[in-house]
Order: sequence, then structure tokens, then C-alpha cells
Amino acid sequence: MSLSIGIVGLPNVGKSTLFNALTKNDALAANYPFATIEPNVGVVGVPDARLGRLAEIFGSAKILPATVDFVDIAGIVRGASTGEGLGNKFLANIRESDAICQVIRAFEDPDVTHVDGDVEPSRDIETINTELILADLQTLEKALPRLEKDAKRNAKDKDSQELLAAARSAQEILDGGTSLYAAGDRDVDLARLRELSLLTVKPFIYVFNLDSGELADEAVRAKLQELVSPAEAIFLDAKIEAELAELDEDEAQELLESMGQTESGLAQLARVGFDTLGLQTYLTAGPKEARAWTIKKGATAPEAAGVIHTDFQRGFIKAEVVSFDDLVAAGDMQSARSAGKVRMEGKDYVMADGDVVEFRFNV
Repeated sequence: MSLSIGIVGLPNVGKSTLFNALTKNDALAANYPFATIEPNVGVVGVPDARLGRLAEIFGSAKILPATVDFVDIAGIVRGASTGEGLGNKFLANIRESDAICQVIRAFEDPDVTHVDGDVEPSRDIETINTELILADLQTLEKALPRLEKDAKRNAKDKDSQELLAAARSAQEILDGGTSLYAAGDRDVDLARLRELSLLTVKPFIYVFNLDSGELADEAVRAKLQELVSPAEAIFLDAKIEAELAELDEDEAQELLESMGQTESGLAQLARVGFDTLGLQTYLTAGPKEARAWTIKKGATAPEAAGVIHTDFQRGFIKAEVVSFDDLVAAGDMQSARSAGKVRMEGKDYVMADGDVVEFRFNV
């Protein structure tokens, strides 16, 4: 299951610095607009301490976490929806992502120019959201005549009627200055709009890039959280995250603890991004590898098996399942079986996060 989060923001907010730290990559980070022309893509593992313990129990040679693709998209400027900057090229890259991570500058640095002259997070958020909303309104303006024709020609076709109704509702919401994701399913059927590839249907995650002093200030963080509530907000210093990425695990943990933190901002971003997309993991393990597999929340056992291989889903018979906590408490699979903690589940079983599974299937 390939999942991607597009990192967006105004120029010079620290997007590429953040991306470099995320992926330990070397994307160009420069003090001028449009340093990122073509989108950079990096694959980031989702932190999961369970895998290390599972590898110990099964003697696994490798650990393979779930992953998220992060796409570093060039800085958006006011007017992008009408072609300013690199305009629609940026918007097309966002359109291909599953979720949008908006990086907002909250740090002061006279050596790093702000595209609007001064640092004002609320204005920057409004600029990005406005450009995405305007782009969606353009998409709907082009699509509605076609949808109206389809609905008129197929008056008895329920899908055509519902899609037209959803598109009209979406246009009304966007005209009011609200993104479709913020409006939610209560106001419009978001699933119906999927085929139109609208930008503001996507989940939003907000990352505030602060300096180290502001990062430790709870009052500053609370004020910034209010700007995007109830959406998730992550607070970090991109420069420190880049430094952490260059250290080994023990040194990075020591630096985090010296700052009063237990988890890096990037670890939070990968974890929150995963959850925002409505995903969870199940685990498999053996001598070769301990691995986390990505599934949608609510997936059944056969659907989970299909993530490994489509043949597993077609030939699904049973799933041998034990919860991670029960397995760790027992010490190994044999002891877990003896304690009655291992279950045989059928086709209707809904997977739980952290299930340790072995599938039985016919080829």
C-alpha cells in the first residue's frame, strides 16, 4: 500500500530542511523562492518499538517498519491557483498525495527572508488554504457543466445524481472559504468527490517550524495550536531535526532528553501522518524478518492478507492471531498458545492494530 504526504508551504519556511531531515536526503535547501522545482520524494519508516521486541522473540534478521512517502513540493505563493510562481505544476503534485502537510514558519531569522516581508503564521496558513480552495473552485467550475449533462441524460442513475449534488454542495462550501476536509462528511459526501481529484478533500497536518526557545514555550505552542484546531499540529525546529538525523540513535536520544523531549518532531510527523490517513499496522515475524504491514482501519483478515500478496486474499482460509501485548507477556508463540492467547480467525475478523498474524491459505 503506497501512501504519500505532500509537504507544502510558502517559500523559505523550512520545508526542504525538514524533508532532508525526514529522509536523511540532500534536497536543495536555499534562501530563495522555488529552490525546489521538481518534487523530491523520500520514503520514511513509521517508528514502531514493537518490531524490535518481535525480532528478539523470533530471532529475526531484519526489521521492516511500515512506511510513508513524503513529497517535498515547491513553495506555493499567493496567486498559484492562477499560475503565479510555478502555479498549477505545484498543485498537480499536491493532487497526487494522500494527505497534505503544511509547514508554517514561526521563527524569526533576519538572514532568511520571508516572501511577504514578515513572519505571520495565521496569514501564511490563510494564503495556502486560499490557493487550494481557489484551485478546487476552478476544478468544479470546469466539471459542473459535464456533471449536469450526465445527470440530465441519466435521470434515473442514482450515482450521477449524487455526484452532481455533492459537487454543488462542495462549491457552496468552498465559496464560503472553508476547505472540504474541514467541512467534513456532515456537509458533503467526500467519498463521492474522489473522482474529481479535489485538493481540499485531503486530510491536513500542520507543522510549525519554531526556533528552540519558542519550541519550549507552552504558551507559544498553545497559541499556534488554536490557529488550526481541531486539526493536528506538530511543533519542531527543522534545524535541530536535521542535526538529530545526522546522529546515531543513542546520541540523538541524549540530545532530545537534554531538550526535555522524548520523541523527535519527525517521529511525531510520521506517526501522526499515518494515523491521519486512517491507517494501522499488523505484524508478522520469523527468522528472516519482523515486519509491519499497512492496512486501513476496519480491514478484515482476508484484506490484510491481500496486502502481502493478492493470492493470500483469494485463497484465504484462516488467520492465526495473537495480540502483541499477549505475545510479549507469554514470551513466545508456544507459550502464548498454551495460555490460550492465540486464536484462529475467519473471513469476517476485523484486524486490530498490533495483531501478530500468520495466514493460512490455498494457492
